[in-house]
Amino acid sequence: MTLRLFFHSDDLRANVEVLDCTPYENEFAVVLRATLFHPQGGGQPCDTGWIGESQVLRVVQETERIIHFVDHPVKLGMIQIRVDEQRRQFNTRMHSAGHLIGHFVQAMGWMPIKAHHWPDEGRVQFKPGDGAQEVDAQTIQHGIKQWIAHDLPRLTSLREGAREIGFGELPAYGCGGTHVRSLKDLGKVTIASLSQKKGTLSVHYHVD
Repeated sequence: MTLRLFFHSDDLRANVEVLDCTPYENEFAVVLRATLFHPQGGGQPCDTGWIGESQVLRVVQETERIIHFVDHPVKLGMIQIRVDEQRRQFNTRMHSAGHLIGHFVQAMGWMPIKAHHWPDEGRVQFKPGDGAQEVDAQTIQHGIKQWIAHDLPRLTSLREGAREIGFGELPAYGCGGTHVRSLKDLGKVTIASLSQKKGTLSVHYHVD
């Protein structure tokens, strides 16, 4: 099993061991003993960056391993990996903003069912629970702004072996993604629109 360094580290560089490098179509599939690269999944796009001098084009989660697809082969043994900082920061902010939206709308009686934290496609979807209240973009925007102003810190914990992420006193969600260290790092979050279809509420958002 690939050790997921990004579960407990915000580092973007590390020296790790290359276990395997196999040609795959026009790319090379690389398996590392441990990785800082977040694979695509959980509504979050994958990290990109470099393994040695080879560019990481995409990162995929298999059952037990994380596969890094690169443009040139790499040698087995120890090597330095580097995560693209700008892409990681954006994906991290999008994911954390999605969690805040989930918390706020859930407190108004809606149950989060799905989230998509991609550029220009950010949305969190909900089903109505008992006593679900009327929700509008301005109310969500104001609530999130207050939490960001209080700069709640990220809290990481384990429950029955599963990783959970929370901010300050807000409840924790089970999550394998990357998140800002504290809410001041989110910057500006904008609730772009709300839509409802077949009983599902979608809150669309973006970060600047």
